[in-house]
Amino acid sequence: MKQLLVFIFILFFNGLSAQSIKGQFSKTPNQTIKLEGFNGLKTYPISLTTTDVNGKFELSYSKTDYGVGYLMAVDNKPLFVILSGEEIELAGESLSNFETIKIKKGQENQYFEQFANEHPKREQALSAWLYLEKIYATDTLFAVQKHPVNAIKKEKLRIKNEDAAFLDALPNESYVKWFLPTRKLVSSVSTVVQYRPEGIPEMIKAFRNLDYADTRLYKSGLFKDAIESHFWLLENSGNPLDNVFEEMKISIDAIFTKLSTNEKIFNQLTDYLFDLLERHSLFQASEYLALKVLNEGSCTITDDLANQLETYRAMKKGNIAADMVFDKTNFVNPKITLTKLSDIKSNYTVVVFGASWCPKCNEELPEIAKRYDKWKSKGIEVIFVAIEEGRNSFIDFAESLPFPSYSDGKKWESKIVKDYYIFSTPTMFLLDSKREIILRLNSVNQMDAWVNRYLIQEKTN
Repeated sequence: MKQLLVFIFILFFNGLSAQSIKGQFSKTPNQTIKLEGFNGLKTYPISLTTTDVNGKFELSYSKTDYGVGYLMAVDNKPLFVILSGEEIELAGESLSNFETIKIKKGQENQYFEQFANEHPKREQALSAWLYLEKIYATDTLFAVQKHPVNAIKKEKLRIKNEDAAFLDALPNESYVKWFLPTRKLVSSVSTVVQYRPEGIPEMIKAFRNLDYADTRLYKSGLFKDAIESHFWLLENSGNPLDNVFEEMKISIDAIFTKLSTNEKIFNQLTDYLFDLLERHSLFQASEYLALKVLNEGSCTITDDLANQLETYRAMKKGNIAADMVFDKTNFVNPKITLTKLSDIKSNYTVVVFGASWCPKCNEELPEIAKRYDKWKSKGIEVIFVAIEEGRNSFIDFAESLPFPSYSDGKKWESKIVKDYYIFSTPTMFLLDSKREIILRLNSVNQMDAWVNRYLIQEKTN
């Protein structure tokens, strides 16, 4: 029994034992150095110390920190390190002087350092050979030279094989075996789009195969970059916008298939991806994401996130928008006598939610004003609902606008704002005469294009 207790104690003690990062930065005596780690979209402190008069230091990390971390001194220039359970030893002049830093101990970090140095050079060489290959293929001055063409193809293949061979040779159970190919995928997106577009389908497939519930990704510092790179790749794939949205739907399905059992990551990823799609005005994709998550039964989403996503269920195309009720004294122009949105007797109404404090609104509303006469002549009214607290800022902002502008001064607590599930500005809807939602608009230009297509060109034809 005593031996069993000792054995359990040893296991417990080993589970809590910490690994160290030691080093000496000769030009940073008596300076604070901190080690931080990644949890999805956020970072957190792991360890903190001060170098001695010779620049020596020692930090520790535990098993819960396994992944990627970064060291940072007062210059705020991070040095990334692999926290895989190994002892790490560094030497150099300072964290800001990367080229002087050598990894004296820590095999996985040495692999990381080697690949970080060699892979960019291979990528640059590969891009150069691709450029030359195109010249030799398209320019008649060079196209007849078969020997250089074959040599270029051979060198391209050698470079690719060299990169692949390095990754294949990594120990199977090491963190870098997973991390380096994933890092390569994320960092190569712009290069592939610009120089090797034929590789886009394969890269999209690789992103869809990523498991966002994988702790290795969550702790890697690549979680945010993987989301952004994936959807930037789709957006810049060269396909028509309708095809891009269909591809985004496929990617959303692929991502969330693997997330159904991890509520924490489910909420973090949904929140960030939804915001990303909204910022890029990719509303068809954000609507698909919102409806998918709201209908997801295996994970519970936070109240704040649910309120944001609900706008797409309540305000989707084909739904009937609420009839706004106005207090006539809250219009910027006292001559306006509207008491309800349904008092407007136009064929279509563009409802714009915005604010004086919103930079994008300051760009979009003057553009709407420039097009107002054109839209009005085609049977379209515009009404601006300002999300403001004070009347003075509202008047200063809206008094020059040629269309009805309204604010009850209750900002986000306004009944109109809540009835339309508004959570960001500007938000715009195109309604027909029965208040059926025709479009959730992403820009003034989209609305103007709709006018040109459906109210001008069709009538002309």
